[in-house]
This record gives sequence, structure tokens and C-alpha cells, in this order.
Amino acid sequence: MPVLLQSILRYGLLLAALAPLAYYVLSALAAWRFFRRECARTLPDFTSPVSLLKPVRGVDFASYENFSSFCRQDYPDYELLFVVNEMTDPAVPLIERLQAEFPQRSIRIFSGAAPLGANRKISNLCRIVPEARHEILVLSDGDVRVGPRYLREVVAPFADPRTGLVTCFYRGIAQGNLFAELEAVGAASDFFAGVLMAGLLEGLTFALGATMVTTKSWIVRIGGLETIADLHSDDYELGHRIFLQGGRIVLSREPVWTMYPAQSFRGYVDHQVRWARTVRLCRPLSYAGLLFTHGLPWAVAAALVAPTRAVAAGYLGAYLLLRLTQAWVVGVWVVGDEVLRRRLWLVPLRDAGNFFIWLWSFASNRIVWGETEFEIRKDRMAPIREPAGATPPSRKSE
Repeated sequence: MPVLLQSILRYGLLLAALAPLAYYVLSALAAWRFFRRECARTLPDFTSPVSLLKPVRGVDFASYENFSSFCRQDYPDYELLFVVNEMTDPAVPLIERLQAEFPQRSIRIFSGAAPLGANRKISNLCRIVPEARHEILVLSDGDVRVGPRYLREVVAPFADPRTGLVTCFYRGIAQGNLFAELEAVGAASDFFAGVLMAGLLEGLTFALGATMVTTKSWIVRIGGLETIADLHSDDYELGHRIFLQGGRIVLSREPVWTMYPAQSFRGYVDHQVRWARTVRLCRPLSYAGLLFTHGLPWAVAAALVAPTRAVAAGYLGAYLLLRLTQAWVVGVWVVGDEVLRRRLWLVPLRDAGNFFIWLWSFASNRIVWGETEFEIRKDRMAPIREPAGATPPSRKSE
């Protein structure tokens, strides 16, 4: 290879390797901007009655604490509607315990949803939306835990009639397992940075699945939840369709907690690949652009071609300094994630694995969800391998 071409390629790579470093700085600034704005904001005194809808399937290591947190809200008027696939679900005794321990709360259980599509969670929500007594609907996964002011925070933006949907960041509670902690660290330090950057550059046009607050009227305007019952990314689709109808998507300053149960390496990889492929299919151009946010491989490549050891060390050191600073600002300072606070050192390890998952996500349109394998065809899930007696999971949607 001619010397001139070698030099062009070397310095081109060194220049490209600066892109992730710039991204880390910009996303930290986006987090600072969000934090400063939200700290200065005063909530309107708006506490309209609420119907809280919770599709659940099975239980995990903290299900009762999660369910009961919704019964301890500092809020004047709300009801809880749980929906399960069958009344034999292990979550049903916990919900009945809630009914006994919180008699002042209106708590109802439903089952028997008609299967409207591959996404069983949406079929279950379609079952209980008509049962809701109130206009404002709070959709929350079964593995979510909230603080006592949660409803006040997520409902207040609906004082503005332009608000179409409110969504939240989520902190992690991991079950003492490396792969559970890696998943929590990744969400807090990487995914939320991307959400904040999207909000900074184009405004928020989608929702995060742990919490989605909207109204019956907005659901009617998008054609009903039935229209997304076959889609893999119901949270993204619900938020995006409301946005396209003119609704404002609000990112609340009130994070919730979500559970990360212990899992195997295979389970971790399957979930990360599923998440990566669904993001790629929802936002293909943005997802391709994530190549320039993977700081570790770029820093290593730059170090390998650097003209001096000092330059090589500079790239590696800049990656560590800026990446860990960004992770702390976004995940610890803004979101308040305790797993990331304790396991900040896992960020480079997670980054290394995530780059290969990003590459692998382009290999096919197949995802594994629970025990079922699907292929995404024109944004819709088609089962291609399903064990006897299995049903698609509904507890988590991210």
C-alpha cells in the first residue's frame, strides 16, 4: 500500500475516533440541560383521576414490593387494573393479597384477553382499557416499582392539553448477578444517553416502556391499541403514533425502578440482541449512526495506528475519562441508578460486548422473546419457533 494512502487511512481513522468522544461530551451536556430545566420547573396542581393498567405474567424476586408501591401513592383518586393471561398465573395470589392489605384502593383483576396479535401484552391491555373508569391511563410493566409521588409527577403534564404521552427513565434493581448488573449498567449509562441526545436534537418522538401515561382520547386518535398488537416495539410505536397525531411526548423527571433478575450469559445475549434489533428496525438510520458512539473499539483502533505511544495512550485515556464521566452524569446524577453507582467499572466491559451485539444485530430480523422465536416482517412479529404450550411474554416490553 502506498505510503500516502496509509497516511490518509491512519489520520482518517484517528479523526473518526474523535466522534465518540464528542458524543460523550454532548450527551453529558444534554443530561445537564435536562436536569437543570427539570429542577427549575414547578408542577401544575393537576390531579385528575387515573386508571393504572398493569399487564403481568408471572412473578420475579421483588414482585410484591413492586405491586404494592402503586398502592402507596400520594394521590387523591386512582384505581389499579391488573390483567393476567390466566387466573392460574402466580401473580394472582399477590394481587389478592394487595386487595386484602389495601382495602381503601380500588384493585381489580382481569384475564381472558382475546389474542389480537403476537404481542400478548397489547392484547391484555386491550382487554382492560374499556374497563378503566377514568380518562387518564397509566400503563406500567409488572416489574416496575415507583415512589409515592409518582402519579403526581406523571399526571401533572396533562394540565396542558397538548400533552399526548408522558414517559420515564428507569433505575435498575439487579439481583446480584453479573449479567443482570451489565444490563442495568447498559440502560443507565448508554441507552438513556441516547434518549437525551434524541430529545436535544429532534425532540422526543417515542416512549419508554416502563411507564407510558396517555389518555383514552389519544388512544382513539391513533386507531386503538389493537393497531399495534402485532408490533415488536409497542412502547416506541405508541409514543411515535401519538407524536404523529400532534401529541407532545414528555420525559418526566421522576424515574421509576425496574427489576433485572439473575440470568445466564445466553439469556443476557438474547435479550440484548432482541433490544438491539427492535431499535434498528424502529430507527434504522439512527441505529446505523450508533457506530460513532462506540468509543472503546474506536479508541483501540486509534491506539493501534497512532504514530506515537503518547497519542495511543491519549485516545485510550480520553475514552475512559469521558465515557465514565458521561455514564456518571447521565446514569447516576440524572437517573439516580444505584447499580451504576456501585458498578461503574463495568461500563468498559459492557461497551466491549455491546459493540459485538450491535454488529450481530444486522445479521437477521429474528428475535427471541421468552421461549418464542419471532421474525420481524414489515415491522410485525411472526412466530417461527414456539415450544408447545408457550405464550409470548408480557411482563417486559423493552
